[in-house]
Amino acid sequence: MPTFEYTGRTNKGESVRGRMEALSSGGVAAMLAEQGILPLKILPITDAPPDIFAGVQRWRSMRQIGLRDVIMFCRQMATLVKSGIPITKGIRGLCETTRNPEFARVLGELADQLEKGHELANAIQRHPAIFSNLFVAVVHIGERSGRLDESFEQLHGYLKLEEETRKQIKSALRYPTMVLIAMMMALVVINLFVIPPFADLFTRFGSELPWATQVLITSSNLTTKFWHVGLSGGLVAFWGIRHWLETPTGQLLWHRFQLRIPKVGAILERALLARFCRTLSITLGAGLPVTQCLSIASRAVNNRHVGQHVIQMREDIEGGESLTAAAESTALFTPLVLQMMAVGEETGSIEETLGEVGEYYEREVEFDLKNIGEVIEPVMIVFVGILVLGLALGVYLPLWEMGSLSGGG
Repeated sequence: MPTFEYTGRTNKGESVRGRMEALSSGGVAAMLAEQGILPLKILPITDAPPDIFAGVQRWRSMRQIGLRDVIMFCRQMATLVKSGIPITKGIRGLCETTRNPEFARVLGELADQLEKGHELANAIQRHPAIFSNLFVAVVHIGERSGRLDESFEQLHGYLKLEEETRKQIKSALRYPTMVLIAMMMALVVINLFVIPPFADLFTRFGSELPWATQVLITSSNLTTKFWHVGLSGGLVAFWGIRHWLETPTGQLLWHRFQLRIPKVGAILERALLARFCRTLSITLGAGLPVTQCLSIASRAVNNRHVGQHVIQMREDIEGGESLTAAAESTALFTPLVLQMMAVGEETGSIEETLGEVGEYYEREVEFDLKNIGEVIEPVMIVFVGILVLGLALGVYLPLWEMGSLSGGG
């Protein structure tokens, strides 16, 4: 999706500027109007060399400020607003009590912006690496409607579920990751310290070696003699692939590939759909237009392939289709979910229905993650067995031949 740089003024006359993704400059103007910003200039951003210092700053913020910090911030803000404490005073207090110095710095900047007359949503929008578009939109609606405490409660619940999903995914992947690391370390040790002595022994023996042994010796020679070339090539390949994955085309192909991985892709797709339904439920409940809600949801799913389908849904709705018909055209949702969405539209309770759909997908993901070990473990056992068999054949076949020749002699 194209990115536009805008300059505008708030209702209080304050000058603001920033960047926003949209299909056109008109879409940017519409979203700015929803935030109470009068656009003065909207220009598309052409491909340019990346801002290294800005990238380092975003990486630093994301590394030092975790999801747990934002979740606690939402809970504390909901309590402060509900108790009637002025927002600026409350944020100053949080700035002094938080244990994360980087997050304390960000809170201090938020308080400074509030003292200058900016709205909280506009101040938060200046930190896109920490606060998402969904976060900004919900806070903006909460400020305009006078229900800021409810907005922070919604965000707290949404981010809490996001944290639980991340924990489940990390727990499910911990075992196969440890096995893969152990296998890589074992291969390095075998190639560097085990195979060379055997290779010298077999060379002195002078007989023709089995193919398995030849493969092991060749692998060991390549590792010991050209490790620096392999390391350099690996680093260059890693950098090149990572740079390519940052491009729109690379992200699209990588995200599409992720959804096609056997077993894992189906789980990931349901997790993305759960996030989409949750985001759409929260933004619709906050009072945003459905087209703007879909624009926010397309970025919240953090998957370009699914995001393109969500943008297609928005275009279908702008063309006069219902939400259910637009969702059906994407072929992402099951018939049961489409039926639930149709009932929600007919009864006027689409926000609650989308929340239930999100819970449905979350239960499916939770069940699949609990059982993914039963799928991965046999694959890992077979893979380890093949590796051990190859090593055993490569090492012991020549020894058996040497023993048989010695016995025959």
